[in-house]
Amino acid sequence: MEKNKVSLVIPMYYEEKVANECYKRVKQCLDKLENYEHEIIFINDGSKDKTLEILEEIASNDKKVKVISFSRNFGHQAAVTAGLKEVTGQAVVIIDADLQDPPELIPDMLKKWEEGNEVIYGKRKTRKGESAFKLLTAKMFYNTLNALSDVEIPKDTGDFRLVDRKVVDTINSLPEHNKFLRGLFSWVGYKQYAYEYERQERFAGKTKYPLKKMIKLASDGIISFSSKPIKIVGALGIFSIFISIAILIYALVSYAFKLNNLSAGWTSIMVAITFFAGVQLLSLWVISEYIGRIYEESKGRPQYVIDKKINSNN
Repeated sequence: MEKNKVSLVIPMYYEEKVANECYKRVKQCLDKLENYEHEIIFINDGSKDKTLEILEEIASNDKKVKVISFSRNFGHQAAVTAGLKEVTGQAVVIIDADLQDPPELIPDMLKKWEEGNEVIYGKRKTRKGESAFKLLTAKMFYNTLNALSDVEIPKDTGDFRLVDRKVVDTINSLPEHNKFLRGLFSWVGYKQYAYEYERQERFAGKTKYPLKKMIKLASDGIISFSSKPIKIVGALGIFSIFISIAILIYALVSYAFKLNNLSAGWTSIMVAITFFAGVQLLSLWVISEYIGRIYEESKGRPQYVIDKKINSNN
């Protein structure tokens, strides 16, 4: 009887301190799966340290390891996307290299897949080693995203998940450029299961998601899954019109009854100008974000450029 295959997708960016340990723990876990074949796909996302050199050595000693190396840094979501296009297994696991998401959980996730679940996403019960600021911003992100989005995206989740091959094929068929994968996995549907676990501290190194990248990820998520910001802009415009009408009526009443409340005039004028200018600039910013995405999609450029592949059949 032919065995099912499980494919692991592991993006890496400046992970020279983690790469060997990541491979060791993942390999130990996969070798214990008697009923499964396996493959490990590492994606070097433009690292300039020794990450690629280490991955090349690993791949030379283990033909079940594939390596994809980008020509430059294209981002975490692009790296995962490249890995998803390379997989050949019936079950696909997406996991980060920093070992915060323990690979030892994969056998239990496979059992949930065998029970018929098609998306088993990791839901964090605790998040060790993360600052109060990181936890607060993550909570704000998911609350804002779910408030604006038409599709509910589970809270306290990341990209760590096990998905069925047909789900991967569906994700791969989507043509959009700026993919927010954890949102897309919710959007496509299928039978989903929340696998709760305790997230560990990083094995070594520093997080590759500083505030700037977190803001970019949040922007991708909100704009990719909601048109409500544009509707909010429209509501602000209507609200501004009512405010201006109210100011006009107040000014006319003051003039008619000689209340002299606006004799100086400077305060009301400045408040009106700054308020409406702020609304206009905010509106332009939101609209420009959507137009910018349309512009990016219209250029038709690939999401990433591959410099090298090792042990790949494609």
